[in-house]
Amino acid sequence: MNILLQRVAEKMVRVGNLSVTGPDGATRNFGDGSGDKVHMVVHTRRAERAITLHPSLAIPEAFMEQELDFVEGDVLSFLHLIYQNTGISWIDSNWGKLLNHARLAARPFQQLNNARRSKKNVERHYDLSGELYKLFLDEDMQYSCAYYERPDMTLEEAQLAKKRHITAKLKIKPGQTVLDIGCGWGGLGLYIARTFEADVLGVTLSTEQHQVATDRAHAEGLADRAHFELRDYRDLSERFDRIVSVGMFEHVGVNHYRTYFDKCAQLLKPDGVMLLHTIGRVGPPTTTNAFIRKHIFPGGYIPALSEVMPHIERSGLMVTDVEILRLHYAETLKAWRERFLANRDKVKAIYDERFCRMWEFYLSGSEASFRWQDLVNFQIQLTRKNDVLPMTRDYIGKCEKAIALHEMGHSKEEPVAGAIEKAVAKPAAKTARKRKVAGKE
Repeated sequence: MNILLQRVAEKMVRVGNLSVTGPDGATRNFGDGSGDKVHMVVHTRRAERAITLHPSLAIPEAFMEQELDFVEGDVLSFLHLIYQNTGISWIDSNWGKLLNHARLAARPFQQLNNARRSKKNVERHYDLSGELYKLFLDEDMQYSCAYYERPDMTLEEAQLAKKRHITAKLKIKPGQTVLDIGCGWGGLGLYIARTFEADVLGVTLSTEQHQVATDRAHAEGLADRAHFELRDYRDLSERFDRIVSVGMFEHVGVNHYRTYFDKCAQLLKPDGVMLLHTIGRVGPPTTTNAFIRKHIFPGGYIPALSEVMPHIERSGLMVTDVEILRLHYAETLKAWRERFLANRDKVKAIYDERFCRMWEFYLSGSEASFRWQDLVNFQIQLTRKNDVLPMTRDYIGKCEKAIALHEMGHSKEEPVAGAIEKAVAKPAAKTARKRKVAGKE
């Protein structure tokens, strides 16, 4: 191991049990020896030099190229050890502040996501083989944070709970028009059309996702209510009762936040409701991880809430609710990572060893970021008027229960919207009766 890398590792790793074997065959130990051991082997001088200069990019790239292996522990346990020692405190150092300022200055050039570039960015990730995603996603192909109402939920149960949670916040009624921006493989749009008898338009820039979503709509007999288009949301001109966007805002880019919310304000009817579900960070604005930007999500960025709110305010939209989902995505990614690794041989048959290693690092690194760093999920509810939703949040839970009962077959004799209205109205009616009895009316 070169002396510079050794000094950096000695200073960084004070807690834990890390061993590093360099290209010369010599092994050095770092940390206080506590916890599970992680043993990393760097096979080449080239990788060693690269790690010294840019570890956040060079370590995953060396792992991808089989120039680095973990002979004890794995990617996730290595990242846990590193985050135990560093967290995000490096930003507070003078070098960290200087580096962060330089990266922030370059950020606008990395996120010039016009229509043409946005499509290319989407193709890089979402037009991969559909068979790949089937190997680790749930049956409904939900590629976004699930909602774990209980810790013992399966991935399928948690993704269904996510759809209930989102649609409860939208308070959809039969016959309403719903726009799904970034509709993925159509799962949420089909769920809305099927459950609420609403008319759904889903838009995506992924050819693969568009084809799958369209095929699913026809196969389920929902093509008359759920329609999917290969289209940029910026080209839309229709107006909708409800707008939902799940896992798409991360690809918009900071340069285009004003355009995004201005367009949503134009597309949303005066008494409409919008729900934005996006990855976010609880810390201040920063930049996209170099490995993620280069190999996984080109043009992507995870915003701080402070970067989003000013653009909402200027658009004329009104924030009516913000919920922060903590650790839900960590658990979702854990399920994805475990399923991916269980099907690793099948993934390798579709692509190759390099791809398997790249995605193992991506899924592990993402889980680590949600579990031990500052990443969370934002659910931001938006309207154009302040009287289109109930005054308290109680209706959300009541709507979810009504939807769940409908899904279990307890209220098939009436539309789910009717059950929701009864559930929401029932407490108000009880209160009115109590007041009347007490002689207050």
